[in-house]
Amino acid sequence: MGFFDKFKSPRDLAKEEIVEVPWHVLGTMEQLDELVEESKIKPVAIFKHSTRCGISRGVLKLFEKNYKLTDEQLKLYYLDLLQNREISNEIAMRFKVHHESPQMLVIKNGEVVHHDSHHAIEASHLERFV
Repeated sequence: MGFFDKFKSPRDLAKEEIVEVPWHVLGTMEQLDELVEESKIKPVAIFKHSTRCGISRGVLKLFEKNYKLTDEQLKLYYLDLLQNREISNEIAMRFKVHHESPQMLVIKNGEVVHHDSHHAIEASHLERFV
């Protein structure tokens, strides 16, 4: 903490600690095909989120607080389940992973190599795939 930090409010200090998560919105089937191809170059993760679920909201906040990877290390997609149910269904069918909400899937070389749901979702789990 520097000399001038004592003149900042706790809110200003908290804002400085926030690191923006490099989300990419997954909203079309074409994007799903593209991210599978992209996963052959670098790992891709999909966070399936229900905007009406308190558990999902809490898991998302904790995930964002602890996420440290860059877009160059791993491409991170956000899927709003309520607006994109057909994409979620396609993900479950294509990758043979039972649908959960919230859910995190990691895809490498076109295959799911890891998935978590609910409170098992942790940002640190993604670090071992980069």
